[in-house]
Amino acid sequence: MVVFMSVIVIAAGFMSCANQEQPAEQIAASSIPVPSGDRLRDIVARNYPDGNVLIGATTGEALFGSGTGAVMDREFSYVTPENDFKQWAFHPDNDTWTWERPDAWVQHIADNGQVLRMHCPVSPQCSPWAQDDSRTAEELETNLRDFVTAVCKRYNGVPGIISMDVVNETTHDNEWKKNAEGTGWEVPWYIIGQHNDKNKTPVYIKMAFEIANEHAPDLKLIYNHHEDMNKEGSWRLIKETIVSLRADGLRVDGIGWQSHVDSGWATPENVEKLKDLIDWAHSNDLEFHVTEASSWQKDGVTPESLELQAYTYAKIVEVLISKRSTGVVGWNTWHIDDGTGWHQEWYGAIFDSTLTAKPAYYAIQKALEDGVN
Repeated sequence: MVVFMSVIVIAAGFMSCANQEQPAEQIAASSIPVPSGDRLRDIVARNYPDGNVLIGATTGEALFGSGTGAVMDREFSYVTPENDFKQWAFHPDNDTWTWERPDAWVQHIADNGQVLRMHCPVSPQCSPWAQDDSRTAEELETNLRDFVTAVCKRYNGVPGIISMDVVNETTHDNEWKKNAEGTGWEVPWYIIGQHNDKNKTPVYIKMAFEIANEHAPDLKLIYNHHEDMNKEGSWRLIKETIVSLRADGLRVDGIGWQSHVDSGWATPENVEKLKDLIDWAHSNDLEFHVTEASSWQKDGVTPESLELQAYTYAKIVEVLISKRSTGVVGWNTWHIDDGTGWHQEWYGAIFDSTLTAKPAYYAIQKALEDGVN
């Protein structure tokens, strides 16, 4: 891991020229430190022109025009809205549709030459109305059909929108994730029913893909998930479900893995399991996407933790690039800077709170440059 010590020195040099007190959303674009080397989106365009490698980032519509938004547009040609396409954001109840936030992305990607994956899954990230424990199976089915149909019809065929997460987090701890009443992070859709197959697969999964197949013919349809590969029972259920959906004539185009992992995750054993999952996806004509990349520094930031974070991010990107000849691979960081986004207290981003590139940025930059050699 000593290979990354040099990038720590490089990053530290940029820290001295940044305003340490100013939060990222208040930093003017003209004041943002620019990392050395080429921008990530330019490296991807130059080194991987066949489109088999997608490198992206996540933020919210509220940060357009902020320092965070400026860094996203400078560095990434592939973007994923963090929350703006989730059901609760624009369809909080059966009588309300507010499309302003997702619609803003359509103009934004056109202005910045980007493509977009809609993170709009049928999942625990649903509306408060759907999570109300009093809802019946019939009510939830109607709500699901209305939601998926509306988002597919509105954005299918829109220039720049290339894919959508159809379902997400369908399993947990090697079994189907259910409606755990009152938790606020449940899958209410589970009570719609289960099929009579050996796995008792929840009905809502096939239902969501049927609707997406009908109303989103121009979009890649992704089955997204969050658990580590060590949850072999969960991934078995997902694999068998995808095979079953295809056997029924439904299109599934890719698997997504939310790699929210601690720095140091990239052990030889874990890397081999990641390779095996990608190989399974590509052998079944599925794209493979790291849809939500994190490398947490849960014990705080030190030179050693920055080095380990850089190694973790780079190793995952290296594995993806090594598999690009057998199918499409994608990587999307869930964190642009430590001053915005999810779990800021764990410092998971590739830029610090002053928008200065961290060692992880340079490690990813190097992996993208070295991947063509």
